[in-house]
Amino acid sequence: MLQDLKSSLHALLQAGVLIEIAVLLGCVGLAWGLSTLLRRAMRRVSPDSILFGHKVFDGALFPLLLLGLTLVARAVLQPLMALALFKLILPVLLSLSLIRVGAKVLQAAFPVAHAVRVIEHSLSWLVWCAAVLWITGVLPLVLQELDDISWKIGSSRMSLRTLLDGIILAGVVLLVALWISSVLESWLLRSATGGALSLRKALSNAVRALLIFIGLIVALSAVGIDLTTLSVLGGAVGVGIGLGLQKLAANYVSGFVILAERSIRIGDNVRVDSFEGRITAINGRYTLIQSTSGRESIVPNEMLITSRVENLSLADTRVWLSTVVSVGYDSDVDLVMRLLKDAALAAPRVLHEPAAHAALSAFGADGLEFTLGFWIADPENGALGLRSQINVAILQALRAHGIDIPYPQRVVHLPAATVAALAVMPHPPPSTTTATDTGL
Repeated sequence: MLQDLKSSLHALLQAGVLIEIAVLLGCVGLAWGLSTLLRRAMRRVSPDSILFGHKVFDGALFPLLLLGLTLVARAVLQPLMALALFKLILPVLLSLSLIRVGAKVLQAAFPVAHAVRVIEHSLSWLVWCAAVLWITGVLPLVLQELDDISWKIGSSRMSLRTLLDGIILAGVVLLVALWISSVLESWLLRSATGGALSLRKALSNAVRALLIFIGLIVALSAVGIDLTTLSVLGGAVGVGIGLGLQKLAANYVSGFVILAERSIRIGDNVRVDSFEGRITAINGRYTLIQSTSGRESIVPNEMLITSRVENLSLADTRVWLSTVVSVGYDSDVDLVMRLLKDAALAAPRVLHEPAAHAALSAFGADGLEFTLGFWIADPENGALGLRSQINVAILQALRAHGIDIPYPQRVVHLPAATVAALAVMPHPPPSTTTATDTGL
């Protein structure tokens, strides 16, 4: 092993390495040029796509093109001269391509998952360690030692190397499945809104689950595991779902039912269990609802199926709001109603059709109570700010017309004998302090 490493280092000092460096630099320039041209040609591709990324070097296309061009160059130069640099650079380029593709696929498949960063760093360390072992010639010895550690499972022979190969193959298949599903999801959800968005979201989730399932079956078959033995495992999983995982399974089934029926859709304003907000995402297990105050509620999908849900956007996006005002009993009722309606219609968000309406709703203890009702078409923008704006306009209008907004009043009635007794009660001397009951 050390002799091979010394031979490789000695070969790097030969004059032919300069030709390899020149060819490698040419491959880098050609890969960069092709990536730039493809990026400009596909202007409709999102800058966050797996292949292109934010920049030319950020996506997965550049290292993949560089690896392909390097392999072609090695095939051309190998019959003509002894290669030394290419033997070292190919494992590095392969490792870089695997890391870049894996990171981009994970970012596209799980854009908000916090564990993606940890998985990316772990994947990078594993790949670079494998590349170092490959370059130094230690990797074949390690694989041979892992192959010697074996055991029998039924009629099949398993070893640590076989298990490692299966894990690597399963990871590669899973990345490919996630890549394909991310591309399909981006294509399906492009320019889709409303019910079409929900239906396409359900289709993309189903395609992702199917691809992952097929990928795992292929990986298990490649390792040499007999798939007929999985029937027992399937029965056990079915019993587990029926007993301990029934709530989890019910949430996933409910998620597909919601997306298929389109009873609620992404963008709808709903009220669930006294929480009102706008649906921002419908996932397999839960639905995310965001209120106008910025709070988010994670609602299990089963709850949306089995409980009462008010969809404020399904039939009509218009929402009715109201505010209550009290004025004195001597106020002009017609004038007050007109001022209330004018204050509501002056707000830009208030609809003129249906028109705002003011009504004398109650005879209060302190004054006449009026209820002002009005309609808006954008409840997702919130109601508190609009109601405050209208209340301020009402207050200014009532003050401008001299209409009194009464304070709370209480009248205490005393018997005649008590009033007479208080009248004849002698006044205390100046030096005497008396305590009065402020409640009378």
